[in-house]
Amino acid sequence: MYGRRKRDRVLTALWGVGILFGGLASASRWSPARVTPVQRTITAVVTARELLSPDVVALTFADPDGGLLPSWTPGAHIDVRLPSGRRRQYSLCGPPGRRTDYRIAVRRIADGGGGSIEIHDTVDVGDTLAFEGPRNAFYLVTDEQDVLFVIGGIGVTPILPMIRLAHQHAINWRAVYAGRSRDYMPLLDEVVAVAPDRVTVWADDERGRIPTAADLLADAGPATAVYVCGPSGMLESVRAERDKHADAPLHYERFGPPPVVDGVPFELELARSQRVLRVPANRSALDVLLDHNPATAYSCRQGFCGTCKVTVLAGEVDRRGRAAEGEDEMLVCVSRANSGRVVIDA
Repeated sequence: MYGRRKRDRVLTALWGVGILFGGLASASRWSPARVTPVQRTITAVVTARELLSPDVVALTFADPDGGLLPSWTPGAHIDVRLPSGRRRQYSLCGPPGRRTDYRIAVRRIADGGGGSIEIHDTVDVGDTLAFEGPRNAFYLVTDEQDVLFVIGGIGVTPILPMIRLAHQHAINWRAVYAGRSRDYMPLLDEVVAVAPDRVTVWADDERGRIPTAADLLADAGPATAVYVCGPSGMLESVRAERDKHADAPLHYERFGPPPVVDGVPFELELARSQRVLRVPANRSALDVLLDHNPATAYSCRQGFCGTCKVTVLAGEVDRRGRAAEGEDEMLVCVSRANSGRVVIDA
């Protein structure tokens, strides 16, 4: 999940021990992501609702008493608690640092976990939302003076405030925004409005094909800092292309779960129900638990937030998450078994 220079692996591993991370998965070749959590739960009222594209809705919300919301920096996200009890994480996409209100944008995912559908179908102006945060694991390094932003669809949400901040700091930045068509590229007008001559728009229906990594990185030199957020395919292709310049800064954030790497099959025994579930090599324990019980709690699906943490009663755990796990705990979204079976209190 992290795109750092190879020679930093040992240092990064030592740095990571005992550190509690929150939020969406992000990465930097230069340094581990800084995460500054706000622990309290805040209740806000929805003040505006706007359909940005056929499948993306933006919500603006503010303190019901007119007070200021917690400070934040571009790239930050909040953990929203939905009326159903689901927790989902959304990037702040309003003006950088704005505290009188927050704005998030949510893409409707028909075959997702239901959180986006709940927001699209049930949340309206005047409703209240509870959230925790902001946290930032995908921040703009303002002393990088040559920057390329690579945007794919809803990946615009954390990057739009970065672009505005980069412009304020007189950073030499460019952006390429890709999507299937302009109608499905939310906030495109706001990205272009910052500096039209610095933004390349790649609409697949206009160009007749989807962009390659070379297309997306055409304006990136060997030392250019690249920030990318978008679909997994885009992210992985950009990462692979930038590996040709191992010393160049690469920062990224993924919105979906990462692919399982070096997975082996194992069994997950649910102690309370006395059921044994088989977890294949290419799926997470959380995926299998959701098949068994769609109400299983989760949020980030990337080992950061700790929502899916369970108590381990027996077995050895191959711990892969960033949220702190005790010896008797397991993050079922990313962690696996070191041996054939793990027994959990479920």
